[in-house]
Amino acid sequence: MMMMIRNLDAIESCRGVFWRAMMADAEEAGAPGEEQQQQQQEQQQQQQLSSPAEPEELQPPAPTADTEKRAAEGREAPSQSGAISVEPSVDKFKIGRFFVLRPGTLNQAIKDVEALVDKELDGSVLSVWLMAEVDHWNNEKERLTLITDNSLLVFKYDFVMFRCEQIQRIPLNFVDRISHGTFSFPKRSLLERQGGGVRVFWDRLRELSFTSKWNPFATDLPFITFTSHPVKSISGSFATLCDVQNFREKLKDAAQKAHTMKPVPGKANGVLVLNQPIVIEAYVGVMSFLGNQNKLGYSMARGNLGF
Repeated sequence: MMMMIRNLDAIESCRGVFWRAMMADAEEAGAPGEEQQQQQQEQQQQQQLSSPAEPEELQPPAPTADTEKRAAEGREAPSQSGAISVEPSVDKFKIGRFFVLRPGTLNQAIKDVEALVDKELDGSVLSVWLMAEVDHWNNEKERLTLITDNSLLVFKYDFVMFRCEQIQRIPLNFVDRISHGTFSFPKRSLLERQGGGVRVFWDRLRELSFTSKWNPFATDLPFITFTSHPVKSISGSFATLCDVQNFREKLKDAAQKAHTMKPVPGKANGVLVLNQPIVIEAYVGVMSFLGNQNKLGYSMARGNLGF
């Protein structure tokens, strides 16, 4: 009997040990789950802290009328820019470099040269012209030209400094011949010139001397040659101001009137108008080629080089 009681006590003690072992295993198995749950709760709290709801002062302000207007302009900009051509015109860019096209420049130049007109000697101003003079070596030079009652006035004007540098006065009653036509050169000449012009003669009896003919700076020539200024095509007003054929007609009428009012003794009164090629007796003309290509005879914007 005592043995049975001992055996029961041993069994109960073993059962208690087994039960406590099972409870310990269960607690150890449940511990990681509680730690994971606690870690998940901490992660959720950190996410809530990292992305809180924006306070009212950090919210973007309500759009005003100005901001809506600017936004609308920004949305319309692409459509407007798509309608604008971005291809520049090379010819217009080159023409725009002439100082005579600057606002107010031409008007000031005309006032300056008209102030140099001698009323007693020249009379009243009949017309003003913007021309290009072509010398006997085929060099182009920018010129302001005035036709008055008694004179043809040719001005070398600096459109940058607004001053007249040279004036040539040709009495209209001495003008005896006006030729107009295309430019031509001798057969062996390497030069060429497009377009036409007008040449005015005032002493048909005097021929060009040998020294003057081969001197590019000679000024004692018995004639002067004009062609259209390069800015002729910029607008209608400049087309009228640079029309060399209309200039020829006005000059012929003024010269005919001057011959009638003040005839020159020993000279045939009247002006002979001829339609014939205008011959320029130049053969090589390296300097004229470079000068005309770079428009060195004109007042132009040339970057840092000046003119």
